[in-house]
Amino acid sequence: MVFTDISTTFVGKIYIIMKRIDLFFTLCCFVAFRGLSISAASPNTPDMVQWRQLSQQAEISLITCSPSEDAVFTVYGHTALRIYDPANKIDQVYNYGIFDFSKPDFVYRFAKGETDYVLGTSNFGYFLFEYVSRGSEVYEQVLNLLHREKEALWNALEWNVLPENRVYRYNFFFDNCATRPVAMIENNLQGTVNFMPPVSKLPTFRDIINKCTRYRSWQTFGCDLALGLPTDRMMTQRESFFIPDNVKNAFEMAKITREGVSVPLVKKTNLLAEKDQLPQATPFLMSPVFCFSALFVLILVITIIEWRRKFCYRIVDILLFFSAGIAGCILFFLSFFSVHPSIFPNISLLWLHPLHLFGFILFSIKKLKMPAYWYHFINFAVVIIMSVAWIFVPQHFNIAFIPLIASLLLRSGGVVIRKKYTIG
Repeated sequence: MVFTDISTTFVGKIYIIMKRIDLFFTLCCFVAFRGLSISAASPNTPDMVQWRQLSQQAEISLITCSPSEDAVFTVYGHTALRIYDPANKIDQVYNYGIFDFSKPDFVYRFAKGETDYVLGTSNFGYFLFEYVSRGSEVYEQVLNLLHREKEALWNALEWNVLPENRVYRYNFFFDNCATRPVAMIENNLQGTVNFMPPVSKLPTFRDIINKCTRYRSWQTFGCDLALGLPTDRMMTQRESFFIPDNVKNAFEMAKITREGVSVPLVKKTNLLAEKDQLPQATPFLMSPVFCFSALFVLILVITIIEWRRKFCYRIVDILLFFSAGIAGCILFFLSFFSVHPSIFPNISLLWLHPLHLFGFILFSIKKLKMPAYWYHFINFAVVIIMSVAWIFVPQHFNIAFIPLIASLLLRSGGVVIRKKYTIG
């Protein structure tokens, strides 16, 4: 079924009405059905599982949902597995992307890289409606599997969805909702999947992430700030599978080799839903580049006034370096305490670090004018050295960093040039 030109029909008008209430309806139906399906498919112990046999009409498909701009986690797309057996009235989706925001310390655990995701199941109709409501394009790739391979994969999924087996430790790059279905498929074939080598040079991890977040400039800025030097190395084909679209494209060209005979991995591809909306990029006046440039201009004007009056407004340094110190603490935590891959080393720690809080304390106490001067001197020297070194370090530099670094240099450089910290 392809959702095209639906607005010209009576059904299309009904669909438009449903779109207006889709969020409430989808959440209610999805949560209710998920609870039923989990309880029905998750006995207390593995010994109680009664595996059913699939009919000869059964098909297993890889479902790929295109990115949407609904939330920060939907801009990367999604992958799931569908079991469709009309003879046994089975039409079920297995989804490795279930997580719970309400769990204690969710944000802290996510930042530390200790987030647990869950394999969930639901009726495919509800799953499809949810992504249609988001405006996502949905592709189905029907896999070219033998009947015994279909049953082996289905049984493995049913075992995996049991309460004692369904939770896994999420890893954004190497173990997520896109990599898990690929592993399940490969592990239950009586042959080998051969992926065709890419026709061009593979991008870096950061290239792919920035492509996904290109309409969300603040999200791109945050990723560029938090992700370190390892993110800028070129991926292998297998590593690129953390993005659902890369999995879909690789499956389209892949082959299964059984006893020396190769056949296509994908038997046919169906477009189940077309993308019905174009993403809107962040307006320039709300982008990090504009906002931080405006901040720099404001600080520049204040600094010029200071030079003419020959004193410093310490409140400017207090606010600037306090903000930089708090951001530096977050970056320091991600670099040294998080188990996320590709976070450390990060050259941004040379200009955005927790020691700015020490400077904040010095600037807040009038009697510490000399230590405050030396802090500015050291900060100025370090940021200058870092700016030159960045030319030779292959870590991506977000253009929005420039006004922030320039603001720190301006405040510290002004004090160094005057050779004293005069407080007004």
